[in-house]
Amino acid sequence: MTDTATRVTPTASATDQATATGIGLLVLRIGFGGLMAAYGAQKLFGWFNGKGLQSTIDGFTAMGYNPGEIFGTLAGLSELVGGLLLVFGLFTPLAGAIVLGTMINAINVLWSGGLFPVDPSAQGYSTPLLYALVAAALAFTGPGRFSLDAGRPWERSGVVWGGGAVAVAVVAAVVTLIFKSVL
Repeated sequence: MTDTATRVTPTASATDQATATGIGLLVLRIGFGGLMAAYGAQKLFGWFNGKGLQSTIDGFTAMGYNPGEIFGTLAGLSELVGGLLLVFGLFTPLAGAIVLGTMINAINVLWSGGLFPVDPSAQGYSTPLLYALVAAALAFTGPGRFSLDAGRPWERSGVVWGGGAVAVAVVAAVVTLIFKSVL
């Protein structure tokens, strides 16, 4: 016997889809932003098995970011503040720009190791590249329904705001790299 009945595949309503997207962005923001904030806390305070500010300063000085006090502190603050803003979904394009600019500098530092280094003792730039992509994506999409930005007059997302965030991040990263080379 052949079944010729028309089958209708259930589809999610627009409200269900918006809620699912909001929950997905919430999970992404909390997970990613929380990790970024934790990395910043490692650099600044030594929390989460971090080495603390002095070790961060020494590391940045060794990488050629002089004065290490400024660049190390700036990196830690960028990761902490950018991460926390993403967790709460507050000023999301700015938060994405902060994290993206920091990750561009991390990619620059790790560039010589390659994307996937052959030498297991070398560190490649795949992780900061992944973080940069997530930060850029959040700058474009916005934080979703479950955020402090949602429905507020300052809520921003879309091509113009995402593109602006990427542009700000690139300019900030390039300025930082210029200062690194001349100081």
